[in-house]
Amino acid sequence: MSPSRGDRWLAGALGLAAALAGGAIVLILAFLVIEAWPALRQVGLSRFLGDSGWLPAAGPDGNFNLVPMLAGTVAVTAGAMLLAVPAGVISAIFCRYYAPLGVSHIYRRLIEVLAGIPSVVYGFWGLVVLVPWITRFRPPGQSLLAGALILALMVLPTVALLAESALRSLPRSYFEGAAALGLGRFTTVRSLALPAAAPGIGAGCVLATARALGETMAVLMVCGNVVQVPTSFFDPIRTLTANIALEMAYATQFHRSALFVSGLALMGLVGLLISAVERLSPKPAYE
Repeated sequence: MSPSRGDRWLAGALGLAAALAGGAIVLILAFLVIEAWPALRQVGLSRFLGDSGWLPAAGPDGNFNLVPMLAGTVAVTAGAMLLAVPAGVISAIFCRYYAPLGVSHIYRRLIEVLAGIPSVVYGFWGLVVLVPWITRFRPPGQSLLAGALILALMVLPTVALLAESALRSLPRSYFEGAAALGLGRFTTVRSLALPAAAPGIGAGCVLATARALGETMAVLMVCGNVVQVPTSFFDPIRTLTANIALEMAYATQFHRSALFVSGLALMGLVGLLISAVERLSPKPAYE
């Protein structure tokens, strides 16, 4: 049967929307490359990885080492995910299989509220509460540890909500079969529910990682903004996003172009994560 006129109009509108979305991504990437090109051409990629420090305001003769910011970005994101992923998945399991219906409903609403809190509020709370608490044990309080804890709190709702949705989407027949075999609840969750929901849980974790990589305001407020490769959880760090936010307001010419190289590096990290999402997402049965 041939498609109706309405179907053709809908298909055309959806195709146009998809083309606009894809075109926006291409334009953003092209803009970053164009703006970063003067620094890449005159300095070379090797100096962004091997210079002795970060001093782009001096022009081509300055220092352009992005490794400390890359290391800080990866370290604070990894620390946050090591805390948020187990907590989020465990809370999703509790909410889906163990909590009473009323408790589960209230808990889910609280997680949704947590997901909607602006990042600057998290950063402000971390600055006035968390940083002084860490300072009591080992100053300075603004550190990799503070950033990891704040980011973990920020991405926890993403992990928990998407993990709970993945568990909720499992067919009821799975659990009826497990009950028929005499499997207990713990065994069913561990051996059946978690493996079956793993693609959805993994995709949620990658999306949460992408948010942690791109977070700016909260890490800017609690991480200390010192350009160095961290050697402990208590060292101050500067992330790529914080570096751009701090210096873009007064950067000119070559300095500005070097900051766009930072943005291009961050775009590459996020692109790798999006590719991981595609691999982890479950495919339709007809593909």
